[in-house]
Amino acid sequence: MNAARWPALQGGLLAALSAVLFGLTTPLLKLAGEGIGPFTTAALLYAGAAGVAWLTRVPARQEARVQRSDAARLCAMALLGAVMGPVALAWGLQHTTATSASLLLTLEAVCTIAFARWLYGEMLDRRVWAAVTLLLLGGAVLVIDQGPLDRLQGLGLAAVALATVAWGLDNALSRGVADRDPAQVVGIKASLGTVATVGLAAAAGEATPGWATAGALLALGAMGYGLSLRFYLLAQRRIGAARTGSVFAFAPFLGAAAAVLAGERAATLGMGIAAGLMLLGVVLHLAERHDHDHTHEAMEHEHAHVHGDGHHLHTHDPMPTEAHSHLHRHESLHHRHAHVPDLHHQHRHTEDR
Repeated sequence: MNAARWPALQGGLLAALSAVLFGLTTPLLKLAGEGIGPFTTAALLYAGAAGVAWLTRVPARQEARVQRSDAARLCAMALLGAVMGPVALAWGLQHTTATSASLLLTLEAVCTIAFARWLYGEMLDRRVWAAVTLLLLGGAVLVIDQGPLDRLQGLGLAAVALATVAWGLDNALSRGVADRDPAQVVGIKASLGTVATVGLAAAAGEATPGWATAGALLALGAMGYGLSLRFYLLAQRRIGAARTGSVFAFAPFLGAAAAVLAGERAATLGMGIAAGLMLLGVVLHLAERHDHDHTHEAMEHEHAHVHGDGHHLHTHDPMPTEAHSHLHRHESLHHRHAHVPDLHHQHRHTEDR
């Protein structure tokens, strides 16, 4: 597929990769975090995320750096996404099954879409609504397929649901820094979350885990929270918060499938039907085409970009051939082409088309 003709393709694939990394982490976290306090678990997860983020930063010329004006947003993201979310999930996993927790994480997509619609007014056309519906139907089939739950799991599931709300708002807020260096954003958010949860773990008197357990949680954090969030931010840069969150809804199925492979439950017809619904939903996202006349207002901003995309018309001497970042100005422009709610297409629509 041509990226210009199918602009949602690249962002959708990044969101799907983020979902794979996060989805597979949940059942593994159930095993690695057994008997470990929720604050300690969250601290180790985000210490791993911070480590991989700081180690993989690119030169300043390639990505826009975080600004002082981003401080309040990053603090809110850290509180929601690196403290409340992982602590609630870690506690919930200790009181319910990995399969149940993975399935309930589908709610994160619903929360992300709702917050993105509310905060940014992102356009969701019929194809996107159909994709969202298919993904949520797949999640519903998985929930129904697992049968009735023990009452003692209620609080655990409520904690997981709280994590989805926290991460949904975190996801929506992160769109505001999607044009910044994703490694720096992840590094700051994860570092703030680590400091906060280390302090909470000490205040709660949680025991220090052994080296093997700590190493496993650090590794899970690096992959499922560090790299996953980095890909998530890159996806938001290309397709907006709502679409990224919707494709990310595939993560719960992956987590449930991993739990099956680990022997927690047997594969069923319901899981196969759910997989088909979710895969179809992801395909609809990847193949989205939204095309109409639109106007870009004059603006000045900084972010990683290339030339030849029809939007970055300023010149250099010599002209760079690779992605680079610097403050640049866009003059007012009116044209028509296929687009999604990326950094340059955040205009409002009178109706969803």
